[in-house]
Amino acid sequence: MVSKCVKSLLVAVFSLSIVFFSNVAVAQHHDENGQAVTEEGTTVHEEEKIDAAKVIMEHIMDSHEFHLATIGKGHSANHITLPLPVILYSPQRGLSVFSYGNLHHEAIYNGYKSEEGHIVPVDASGNVDETVKVYDFSMTRNVVQMFIALLILVLVMTKVASKYKKNGAHVAPSGFQNAVEPVITFVRDEVGKPNLGHKYEKYMPYLLTVFFFILINNLLGLIPGSANVTGNIAFTLVLAFISMIVILFSTNGHFWGHIFWPPGVPFLVKLILIPVEFAGVFIKPIALMIRLFANMVAGHIVIICFISLIFIFGAMSKVAGIGFSPISLAFTVFIYFIEILVAFIQAFIFTNLTAVFIGQAFETGHADHKEDAHDPHPTHDHKEKEFAL
Repeated sequence: MVSKCVKSLLVAVFSLSIVFFSNVAVAQHHDENGQAVTEEGTTVHEEEKIDAAKVIMEHIMDSHEFHLATIGKGHSANHITLPLPVILYSPQRGLSVFSYGNLHHEAIYNGYKSEEGHIVPVDASGNVDETVKVYDFSMTRNVVQMFIALLILVLVMTKVASKYKKNGAHVAPSGFQNAVEPVITFVRDEVGKPNLGHKYEKYMPYLLTVFFFILINNLLGLIPGSANVTGNIAFTLVLAFISMIVILFSTNGHFWGHIFWPPGVPFLVKLILIPVEFAGVFIKPIALMIRLFANMVAGHIVIICFISLIFIFGAMSKVAGIGFSPISLAFTVFIYFIEILVAFIQAFIFTNLTAVFIGQAFETGHADHKEDAHDPHPTHDHKEKEFAL
């Protein structure tokens, strides 16, 4: 009885899918102009299909404009954008400064045109001129958004500091200060003190700057039409490089001694261990770079994929597109809230691992660990393994 019900349900679902998702087939051929025509002689207008991969790459990659919205579709579509300044220098042509709006619709301006987001020099016939060398110093959307994040960071911290200077530490915080102070205290008590010990005050300015700068950029990247700055590998590369410089300047002789001559290890094992330990000096910052980049890119890709499914199903059938829209939007909203949580988590993990690596750099030996055996906080190695997942 149950098997018959299941078979009946499958037949019903299959029948409905044929009704809703089938398209009428019309015999057609192509005329001398390459356009598809039916047997009756009418022209077939093929709808432009959405390229999900192209949309995803355009969203996560850098560009010379902020794309806000698109009205219409196809060649008649109107794109609402905010073009940014283009700053080019060529030894052959000199300095050129103009708006990126002059390069829309494959236009050529001042001897340059845009090809897939890259500005290239062209000759009189409109072809790319390989003999002209161009240095691009343009204000892309990633650069502009980083300046905006930096401005927000400076304004917020300056305002909080001015309140402390005016009211002192004995007056209860109010307003925005009340929201920022718990975060600062959290970074101090959960990141600085456990990993850096009595030296935590020396590194707190850097740790707080890294935490809030990453957090602000993560949150700004969730605004529709904005740039995903932390999802750019160049951005995370610079942050990881700065962290590596801070780590290297925090090292001492004991740190390098353990790398180039590990104690208590047989000689043949040392020959294998020394290159591995030395490579770890550079692998740790690389791990910071890839971790932040991959997590922030992944969330944006998932959100765009769910939205793109509406248009993909809509290209198959309007009924399928309309029917799948609520499901796609529900998953998109869910992932969006998850991304807000991820924005805080990734800022914390980058800051915490940076503090862990700095703490490992100036450790003075096993004697200190014995003296600090009563310390309730976890060790550096334990914290590193905890956040390596």
